[in-house]
Amino acid sequence: MSQPSPAPQWFDLPHAPAAGTVVAQRDALADVCATMVTLNTTEDNVFRLLLVRAGPDVHAFVNRCPHFGVPLASRQDHLLQKPGISISCNVHYARFRWSDGLCESGECKGESLISVPLEVQPDGRVCIARDPIERQ
Repeated sequence: MSQPSPAPQWFDLPHAPAAGTVVAQRDALADVCATMVTLNTTEDNVFRLLLVRAGPDVHAFVNRCPHFGVPLASRQDHLLQKPGISISCNVHYARFRWSDGLCESGECKGESLISVPLEVQPDGRVCIARDPIERQ
């Protein structure tokens, strides 16, 4: 019997931005809310993130359901969330824990959203961590 392949890392995905890339300004993110961000890594390529803010802390997940690799939502107003509790895929309705991205119900139960390590700078800029492998 073969072993399941490991979940991809964010930096292995197509169009992944470089470490140090600024993704948002913390104070521009609503508190206790998931916010969709699209980064243009080149003129024709994008990388989609979900930024989850809770007070001074900001965490990120790739906006990609592990079930079929589709975005959880394509627009902010379509993003299904229970702030502070869960985020759901609006294609298959899989529900992911707010705290760590683990799927609690749906077709991909037990799998997780792909986490992206962040650093919040003293001036409030939210950046992809410069040493991403060590921070995961």
